[in-house]
Amino acid sequence: MNNLNPNAAGYAHKLRVRVCGICIKNNKLLLVQHQQTVNNTAFWAPPGGGLNYGESIKDCLKREFLEETRLEIDVSRFLFLNEFMEEPLHAVEMFFEVRTKGERVATGFDPELPPDNQLIEHVQYLTLDEIRKIERQNKHHILHHLFSLDDLLGLDNNFLP
Repeated sequence: MNNLNPNAAGYAHKLRVRVCGICIKNNKLLLVQHQQTVNNTAFWAPPGGGLNYGESIKDCLKREFLEETRLEIDVSRFLFLNEFMEEPLHAVEMFFEVRTKGERVATGFDPELPPDNQLIEHVQYLTLDEIRKIERQNKHHILHHLFSLDDLLGLDNNFLP
């Protein structure tokens, strides 16, 4: 049985379409640290979230970045598609290169959850060495085999494990 955080239970056993951003600045990748999700103690991943019915992909990504990092962004280009499957979570994720309009990153919030019970814990730019030091189960699998942060900008148009 998987150890699922109760705050993530609303995402369980349903397919989600997620839009995520790869933001590299000064050779560091912007990542969001979430509370424990499934079989981990924390979960580091690029900012992003669920696409709402009737919302454009670009607007979704801008909204998610603002919610999670307090940063406004420009969406540059589509990078790759990823399928995230770790029972009971299943998501199809579209990753885009983004550029921030501001410099002041701050830890944001998930509006679907109450203020005193958030999944988002911290937002930070991390170097490749810092990402490598995070335990494997505690980071998104697109971060598992990086030789360089530029690898995220040049992946094939799909990334299936």
